[in-house]
Amino acid sequence: MSDATDLAGPPAASVNRSRPDGAGPTGDFQAAVTALTGAIDAGDDILLIAHVNPDGDSLGSALALGLALRSLGGRPRVSFDADPFVVPRVLRFLAGQDLLVAPEAVTGRPGLVVTLDAGSRSRLGRLASTTAGCRVLVVDHHASNTRFGDLNLVDPEAASTSAMVIDLVDALGVRLDRDIATAIYTGLVTDTGSFRFAATTPAVHQLAARLVATGIRPDLISRALWDTHRFGYLKLLGEVLGRVRLEPEYDLVWSWCGQADLRAAGLEYDEIEGLIDTVRTVSEAEVALVCKQDGDVWKVSVRSKGDVDVGAVCTALGGGGHRFAAGFSCGTTLDELMDVLRDALARAPRLGGPGTPENPRGPGGPRNAVRSPR
Repeated sequence: MSDATDLAGPPAASVNRSRPDGAGPTGDFQAAVTALTGAIDAGDDILLIAHVNPDGDSLGSALALGLALRSLGGRPRVSFDADPFVVPRVLRFLAGQDLLVAPEAVTGRPGLVVTLDAGSRSRLGRLASTTAGCRVLVVDHHASNTRFGDLNLVDPEAASTSAMVIDLVDALGVRLDRDIATAIYTGLVTDTGSFRFAATTPAVHQLAARLVATGIRPDLISRALWDTHRFGYLKLLGEVLGRVRLEPEYDLVWSWCGQADLRAAGLEYDEIEGLIDTVRTVSEAEVALVCKQDGDVWKVSVRSKGDVDVGAVCTALGGGGHRFAAGFSCGTTLDELMDVLRDALARAPRLGGPGTPENPRGPGGPRNAVRSPR
C-alpha cells in the first residue's frame, strides 16, 4: 500500500483558507478553540479519542487534529479502543500514526480530552474511563450525540466530523499541509460515500476542491480505502450475497455475516465494513442492513436511500447515527434481532426522500411507506 508521502502528491499549492459557506466561529466553536489553545499554552497533555474500531472519518479527524496541535507545539496523543489495537488495514496510509498510543498506555490525567466522531461515551469503549475528572471536548456530527462533554461541538448538518475539524485547524491558524488535508479528505469521502450520499452539498465539493488543491492524491486515497480487498473478501462477499433477503413488505433488503464466515475467508472484522455498500445498491428496497457477528454481539449497519430515518430507528434500539446511515448492537439471536428491527422499521419516521435515479430532483410525493405485514 502507498505510504502517506505517495498519497500526498506534489508540493502544496497556496489556497484560499476561508470557509465555503462564509460562516465564522460562534458559541461552542469559539469555546472549543479556546480550550485547545489553552491546553497548548499550558503544556498540557491532550488526548484525542476516536470511536471504537475507528473508520476513516473518526481516525482521520483525530490524526488531522493531532498533527495540527503538534505543529503548534502541543502535546497530543491519539487513541482508540480495538482488540487488537491496530490501525485498520485500509487506513495505514494516514500520517501521524506516531501519535498513537494503546488504551492501556494512556496514563495520568490529560489536561484536555477531545473525542472525535463518537456519539456517546459508550462509543469510546475502554477509553471512556479516561474521561473521568477531565475536561472533555466533544467534536461530532451525529444527530444522536448525547452531548456527554463539558464542551460539545456537535453539528448534525456537517457532512463529516473531519469537515468540522478543518474549521478548528483554520481557527488555530495552522497551515493546511498535505498530511492534514489527506486525513480530512479521508474522513470526508468516507462519510459522504465518495460524494454519493445526501450529505454531499455544494460546500462539501468546495471543501474537497480546497483539499485537493494542497496536492493530495484522491485517486490513491480512494484506491487505498476501497480497492485493496484481499481475495478472501470476494469469497465472503459471495456467501453474504448468497443469503441476502428482500422483504418488500418492509421495503428492506438485508443479509448477515457470521464469525465462521470471517474465519473461513481469513479476514479481520474491520475488513467487512464495505458489505453494506454492496447490499444497499438494490433498487427494490429503501432500507438496507447487514448484521455482522462480533463475539456474542451482532453489530448492525443500516442505510436508507432517503425516505426512512434510520438514525431514529437505531437510536430507539440503543445505537445511533444519521438519518441515512446508522447502526446498533444487539446481544440476542439473529432471528430475535430481526423481529425487533422489523417492528421498529414499521414505525420509522418518513422523510420524503431526496429522489431516485429516475427522478433525481426529488419525489412528487412520498415513497411507499414501510408496511407491517397484514
